[in-house]
Amino acid sequence: MKTMLQIVSLFTIFCLATAAIAADHKYLKAFPASKDGMIRYVIELPHKERGEENSFQVELVVGKNMQTDGVNRVRLSGSIEAKPLKGWGFTFYEVAKFGPAASTLIGVPPGTPKVEKFVTIPSKLIRYNSRIPVVVYVPAGGEVQYRIWTAAEITSKATAK
Repeated sequence: MKTMLQIVSLFTIFCLATAAIAADHKYLKAFPASKDGMIRYVIELPHKERGEENSFQVELVVGKNMQTDGVNRVRLSGSIEAKPLKGWGFTFYEVAKFGPAASTLIGVPPGTPKVEKFVTIPSKLIRYNSRIPVVVYVPAGGEVQYRIWTAAEITSKATAK
């Protein structure tokens, strides 16, 4: 129990420190605060050298936690739109709304308990840029997760036929 409490405490400190770092980013003030019914998420990417950044991409994964049957695959409709930040030359991302959920139609045995899962809209790959924060606005109740993708250092040569 003591170990679990220590882990939770460390995780809380990490989250607060990460939020403080993102809140202090010198370009964050250029991005507007979130509108009513929306939440602004900020991702500050680890620093990479300019030439090195070409080998990376960021996948934005937006969704919300929903009760599902635990058997069928569920997706939300919606899209992540890139929007220009006028006067700055930056881009921010916005999900205007979450559409209805779609699901596969596998039969579920009677009495199967509901399972809470993170249900997503189609993800979006964006360019890696560690010099400015990635800012995403989503409807309240939504959440933003991300993955950093990297290219292999070795390329393979295609065969002409």
